[in-house]
Amino acid sequence: MINDSKERYGSVSKWLHWLMGGLILWQFLKFFDRISDGEHWVGQTLVPWHVSIGALLLVLVVVRIVWASSQLKQRPKHDPATAFLVKAGHLALYLGMALMPITGVLTMLGNGYGLTVFGVQLAAKGPEIGWAASLGSLHSPVAWITLLLVIGHTGMAFLHHFKGDDVLRRML
Repeated sequence: MINDSKERYGSVSKWLHWLMGGLILWQFLKFFDRISDGEHWVGQTLVPWHVSIGALLLVLVVVRIVWASSQLKQRPKHDPATAFLVKAGHLALYLGMALMPITGVLTMLGNGYGLTVFGVQLAAKGPEIGWAASLGSLHSPVAWITLLLVIGHTGMAFLHHFKGDDVLRRML
């Protein structure tokens, strides 16, 4: 089943959810780059892909928003008592997923580093752009907030699962 239904999410929604979840976890490994100034296996093998994975996530979040918008009428419904909180939590997650790569790009361009994604130079090194660097400085705080949102999202999924409802199973 490609499309979502009232009972469960379809294969496209599931694929986007779990692919992005894995890539976001990979991105969070950047936090370990601060240990020993990146002089360990995480800093040397995974972190060099941080900018490219971030650019891919920006494309995927746009695809995911377009897909979710096309599936609104047939998606599983939330318990009316908590629907507002669920929608607010998901909106915050989507904001975090969009703002992290946007502020990352602003960091790269604002500080004059240029932008190379998967070996393709999208923007050459250039002069510093003050406003972009300033907005880009929000990248780390947005990442920390998004990490907390992801932990909350995961925790709520497990809470629902252990309560015995089918919220987690809809996405598995």
